[in-house]
Order: sequence, then structure tokens, then C-alpha cells
Amino acid sequence: MSIVIGLTGPTGSGKSSASKIAKEFGLRVIDCDKSAREVTEKGTECLKALGSVFGEDILLADGNLNRKALAALAFKDRESTERLNKTILPYIADLVVKQAAGQDTLLDAPTLFESGINKICNKTVAVLADKEIRLKRIISRDNLTLKEAETRINAGKDDAFFKKNADYVLYNNGDEIAFLERFSDILKEITGGNL
Repeated sequence: MSIVIGLTGPTGSGKSSASKIAKEFGLRVIDCDKSAREVTEKGTECLKALGSVFGEDILLADGNLNRKALAALAFKDRESTERLNKTILPYIADLVVKQAAGQDTLLDAPTLFESGINKICNKTVAVLADKEIRLKRIISRDNLTLKEAETRINAGKDDAFFKKNADYVLYNNGDEIAFLERFSDILKEITGGNL
């Protein structure tokens, strides 16, 4: 039987470096942010649904999604983020369940619990980091202003949410070697070292 591990955590916590280690363990890594891009391609049902919720201003002239315009509307407050999740997550969950079928898989899923994808996981791991570190990472990664980065962080779930829901919690506050060693230990524990 295949093993499915859910990897989650708030934006800027540093989940992507953990995904690289998972590949070394022989796990197929599904990046759910990439799945989100797939389900919001031009002409998809999901994109139509987003347009009806957030308005046609989220579309570019050629009918593709204007990600920056959607982000400005969807991350301005928690209610808007909830509306985004309610609209897009069922489409992502359907795609991810199909992609993971029958394979040992790590799901890199920022909205693992909100989407319900955690139900197909044998175990879940949350990566957390201090807010100041997350802000620096987001500003650098997404080329955002401090205010934009703070808005994005404030729109997401707090650490208590992840601590309450995840089977494992680990911190990624800068010592990457220690973080990756701890994550490797967790993977060995979950898989029994049998992959």
C-alpha cells in the first residue's frame, strides 16, 4: 500500500527545502501550488468560478488569470482568503487525489487541512518559522513590500492551527542542516525506512 505524507505550514516557513529531501527518500512530490496553477488555467471551470466570486478584474485581456490582481483581493483579509479557499480548494483536491493515486507521495500543500486533502494522508507534517524570518523569505521570494508580506501572513492560519492539526511540527528558523536532519528523521519514522 502506498504512503501519502502531507507537508504544510504557513507561507514563508520554508517547506520547499523539505520537499527536496522527500525526493531523495523516493517519494513523488506534488506541489499543490503548481496544481493550483493547473486548475486556474484559461477556460477552466475553476477560473470561471473565481471570476464569479472576485469579479472579471482578475482576468487579463487574453482571458488568463491575473495572479497579482487575485492576490490583492484574496489576501486583503481573512474573509476574502476564506472565499478564495472555498472556491479553489475543491478543484485542487480533486486533481491532487488523482495525481497521488497508487504512489508513495509527499504533498506540499499550504492549505492541506482547509482543502480536506489531509484525509488521504497517512501522516501530516507542519513546518513553522518565526514571523520575522517568514517576512524576509516572502519579501525576497515574491518581490513584495513589507506591507504586502504582512497582509499575506495575516490572512493565513496562525501557528496554533497547525500545532493542533498536524501529526508532526518542526521549526525552520535558519539552521537548515538541523531542520533537514529532523525532517529526514520524521520521514524515516513515517515510512519505517522502507521506501
